[in-house]
Amino acid sequence: MPELPEVETVRRGLAPAMEGVRIIRAEIRREGLRWPFPSGLAGRLEGARVDRLRRRSKYLLSDLDTGETMLVHLGMSGRMTVSGLATTHVPGRFHRAHPPVEKHDHVILHMENGARIAFNDARRFGALDLRASTAIDAHPLLAGLGPEPLGNEFGAPYLAARWRGRKAPAKALMMDQRIVAGLGNIYACEALFRARIHPARAGGRIGAARIEALAHAIRAVLLEAIEAGGSSLRDHRQTDGKLGYFQHNFRVYDRQDLPCTTPDCTATVRRIVQSGRSSYYCPACQR
Repeated sequence: MPELPEVETVRRGLAPAMEGVRIIRAEIRREGLRWPFPSGLAGRLEGARVDRLRRRSKYLLSDLDTGETMLVHLGMSGRMTVSGLATTHVPGRFHRAHPPVEKHDHVILHMENGARIAFNDARRFGALDLRASTAIDAHPLLAGLGPEPLGNEFGAPYLAARWRGRKAPAKALMMDQRIVAGLGNIYACEALFRARIHPARAGGRIGAARIEALAHAIRAVLLEAIEAGGSSLRDHRQTDGKLGYFQHNFRVYDRQDLPCTTPDCTATVRRIVQSGRSSYYCPACQR
């Protein structure tokens, strides 16, 4: 499932085509995905201007001038694509040539600048909802989320306070969306490796210096992944259809039985299962 870097990559790809632009037509090609679409979706979207396109955790939020916000969750296989290539170097300028609509293009937005935005989801585990902007933070998918790991609220003091006295494994605490929003399995493994922390170590037993290293590692690995367009392991594509390439920079994730990437380390990467998810780590570097 796409994590924060993949969703942020999609947001950045959509922004030139959507921000400040009106939706002139909305094609709703099925009744819903994981859940039914809201009533009157097409009519509520048509004519609306996207004032701001933002991300909260793993969700895309389009704030409309109608006072509503469209929430999109990509699910396991969802992707948002932009068609209509730029004819000049002016950002957001598109021509009207588009590829054929695909079988799993379930929602298609036609923008006034000629761009076409398609929400494609083969497995239909994604979601699209429309709520009043003033109430969007109370949406069941957003309520109770912790701070953004790239925001000012997150840092070592915050992490230390939330982990103090906790017996749960560090990996489980990192993936608790009530503590940190948007952090998932891939980047939790990678950040723990950089901070030299074993994924099964109790969070409350990690000292201040290593908490500081972990907070820095979380930010660093997420920023590097965003710049690489995210990680394409199965379904993730950028808005232009290209693959992300951060998977080529993995140091431990999905590297079971391969040599540790730390210079002079002779150990091999191991895999354990925690809460039904694979955790990868180096037994020599991570304690």
